[in-house]
Amino acid sequence: MLTVLEIIKRSTDFLAKHGVENPRLNAELLVGHALGLKRMQLYLQFERPLTETELAGIRPLIKRRSEREPLQYIVGTVEFAGLTLKVDRRALIPRPETELLIELVQQRCVAAGLTPTRVLDLGTGTGAIALALASVFPAASVVGVDCSEDALALARENATNLGLLDRVVFAKSDWFSAIDASSSFELIVSNPPYLTEGEVAEAEPEVKRFEPRGALTPGAQGTEALEIILREARARLAPGGLLALETGIAQHAVLIALANACGYTDVESRQDLTGRDRFLLASA
Repeated sequence: MLTVLEIIKRSTDFLAKHGVENPRLNAELLVGHALGLKRMQLYLQFERPLTETELAGIRPLIKRRSEREPLQYIVGTVEFAGLTLKVDRRALIPRPETELLIELVQQRCVAAGLTPTRVLDLGTGTGAIALALASVFPAASVVGVDCSEDALALARENATNLGLLDRVVFAKSDWFSAIDASSSFELIVSNPPYLTEGEVAEAEPEVKRFEPRGALTPGAQGTEALEIILREARARLAPGGLLALETGIAQHAVLIALANACGYTDVESRQDLTGRDRFLLASA
């Protein structure tokens, strides 16, 4: 009978052969998931023989990962800003970069003495940003919109699981199309699609084969959605309100020029953890 360690080693070799990055980590996480064990618990059971039933639960998970299905979709959850979110192919997987966006929003709000009570998340996907901001700002009512009914259903599941349905409402909208023109928000946040079509074509299989294309690219230039948001958000921000966007790394010259032309103030680029321009913040 194969032990836990032996199946991890075999799975690591198999995943490496199929081009999976960090194959040992992936193998450990998938074996642990199949066995209902955290990684530390897994380490304590390395010499335990596995039953055929246990092996039958591990094999399909390793196969799916070898076919480059994202790890997060296989295990079904991701940790984001202190929240455990359900994830599947209905929406983009929340990234660590977007957690930094939440932190930057907090910092900017504190610096400006802004306590948002009305928050809008454009392109909510899993609901990650909307739900994280509802946790960060407990007095806020949050609206999360998306053009995908499938993504909205997933976001509502996450809100239900986190007990936040009383303060977070999700609605179908193509950016601002279904938002009442008289509505105003102290905070508007978005992680819209911003990759060019060429960047998607060159992306890893996990991205281009499994994640929803509409959540990755808005078109050839990559800035199409961001430009819509910048033009239309200004009229929806309350005086002193904040717009916070995640962007592509080579788009800030164009976006800053547009933000200034639209009348925003305190426009600034902020960098991601690799030092690249990733976030755009601007005030009304």
